[in-house]
Amino acid sequence: MRFDEMELQAPILRAVQEMGFEEMTPIQAEAIPVVMTGRDIIGQAQTGTGKTAAFGIPMLQMINPKSRALQALILCPTRELAIQVAEEIRKLAKFLHGIKVLPIYGGQDINKQIRSLKGGVQIVIGTPGRVMDHMRRHTLKMDQVKMITLDEADEMLNMGFREDIETILQDLPEERQTLLFSATMPKPIMEIVANYQKDAALVKVVKKELTVPKIEQYYYEVRPNTKLEVLCRLLDMYDPKLSLVFCNTKKQVDELVSALQLRGYFAEALHGDLKQVQRDRVMETFRSGKTDILVATDVAARGIDVDDVEAVFNYDIPQDDEYYVHRIGRTGRAGRTGRAFSFVVGREIYKLKDIMRFCKTKVHLQPIPSLNDVSAIKAEKIMDRVFEVIENNDLEDMLRIIEDKVNEYDISSLEVAAAFLKMQMGDSDASLEQEKGMEFGDTGAEAGMVRLFINLGKKQKVRPGDILGAIAGETGMPGKLIGSIDMYDKYTFVEVPREYAAEVIQVMKNAKIKGKSINVEPANKK
Repeated sequence: MRFDEMELQAPILRAVQEMGFEEMTPIQAEAIPVVMTGRDIIGQAQTGTGKTAAFGIPMLQMINPKSRALQALILCPTRELAIQVAEEIRKLAKFLHGIKVLPIYGGQDINKQIRSLKGGVQIVIGTPGRVMDHMRRHTLKMDQVKMITLDEADEMLNMGFREDIETILQDLPEERQTLLFSATMPKPIMEIVANYQKDAALVKVVKKELTVPKIEQYYYEVRPNTKLEVLCRLLDMYDPKLSLVFCNTKKQVDELVSALQLRGYFAEALHGDLKQVQRDRVMETFRSGKTDILVATDVAARGIDVDDVEAVFNYDIPQDDEYYVHRIGRTGRAGRTGRAFSFVVGREIYKLKDIMRFCKTKVHLQPIPSLNDVSAIKAEKIMDRVFEVIENNDLEDMLRIIEDKVNEYDISSLEVAAAFLKMQMGDSDASLEQEKGMEFGDTGAEAGMVRLFINLGKKQKVRPGDILGAIAGETGMPGKLIGSIDMYDKYTFVEVPREYAAEVIQVMKNAKIKGKSINVEPANKK
C-alpha cells in the first residue's frame, strides 16, 4: 500500500515522500487506517518495523496547529528512543506550520524543558519518570490531550515504570485515543489494555527471524557533506568489480549519480520514476559490467539478482532493519566474499545499533581512509597491471620510444615511469584532509557525540540559546544536531556529533559570544 493512496494532508504526504518512503511497511499499512478512524490500537511490533510513522502520521493528521495546547503524548522507555522518535515526528511535520514537538527526559536541564513547554507545545515525547516530574510541577497540562502512545510498552514495564504509566493514564481526559505498541504481550500489558483502552483493535506484525549472510560489515562516522568524498575513497581503495549504493530518496539517487559521473565513475540510477524500458537498460549495463556502480532506492532495487556485486554501500542508513538485510544480502553471493559499508551521521548511530541488535550482527567502526591509504592501494593495483603487461607483451617498440625521449629530454626512465603512474592515479581531492584528525576519547557524552567544555556560563549572562546559535552559526551545523547543553555559573558543557567536534573546536577559537572570546576543548569524563 502506497502513502499517496491514503487520505493524508498534502504537507504530511510531501514530508513522507521527501523522507524516501514510497510504500508502507506492514505495521504502517495495518495501523494507520485504523488509528485514523479514532479507534484505540494494540500494535505488536518490534523496533525497526517503521512503527514511529505508524502512530506519528495519524497523530499529526489529528493535531490542531492553531491551538498551542498539548494534544498528544508519547511515552518511551529511554532518552535515546525519545530523541529518535522526536526527530522522526519532526521530519514528518516538516511542512506543517505551527506544530511544536518536544522530547523531555531525565539528565536534561528541567528548567530548559519548562521554558519550552511554556512557549506552547502540541506533541511531547517523554520518559515516564520525567513526564511524572512535570505533572507534579504542573508544567505539563493534560486536559486537552486527545491521543497517547505507549511505545515499547513491554520495555517500559521491564524498567519498572508500570506505576508511573498508570498514574499518567489516569490523569488524561476520559475521551482520548490510546495507542499501545509492544514487541511482546505479557500479562501486565494485557492488564493495562483491559483497564485503559476501549474496544482496541489488535494489529500484529511479528518480524521473521532476520539473518545476515557472512559479509564483512563496516560503518564510518561522516558528515553529510563528506559522504561523497568517503564513498569515492572507498571505491578507489577496494576497487569493487560491481557496487550497489543505496539511498533513501529518489532525489538523493539522482544527485549522487550526477556527482559520481562528474568524477569519472561509471554510475547509473535506478528508482521508481524510471520507465520499465529505462530500468531494463540500466540493469543490462550493470549486469554486463559497462556500469560499475548502481545507485538505487530500496523499492526500485527489488529483484536485482546479480552475482558479481562485491560491495554494497548504505549511503543513507535504511529506515527498516529488513531493508538492511535485503541490501547487504545482494553481495557475497555464490560463495564469493562481500563487503558492506554504512555511512552514519550523528545520532543515526542509534538506528544502526537497533539494526545490529535485531539482525544479531556486528558492524565494525572503521577510520575514514586517508589520501595516503588510497594512493598506496591505487598505486599497488596499477603496478600489478603493469607487471601483467610486462609478462604478457613484447615491449620492444615501446622501449625504443622511451629510450629516444629519455635521451632527448635528459630525464631518467624512472621519472617517466613515475609520471605515467601519476597520470594513472589522477588528481586527489584533499577536502577531507582539512579535517583536523583529532582523536576524542570518552568525554562522558552519549554514543556518537563528544562533550565539549566552554569557559562561559550563567555569570557572563550567557544563555543556552546563545551557545547553540554561536555553534550552529559559525560551523553551519544544523542546530537540531546539537545535544544537551548543561550550563553552570562559570562554564558550560555542550554535546556535538563526533564528526563535527574537531571543526567546532577549530572554528570557535575565533568566535565570540556576547562579545566575549571563548575557549572550547574536549571535556574530561564526568
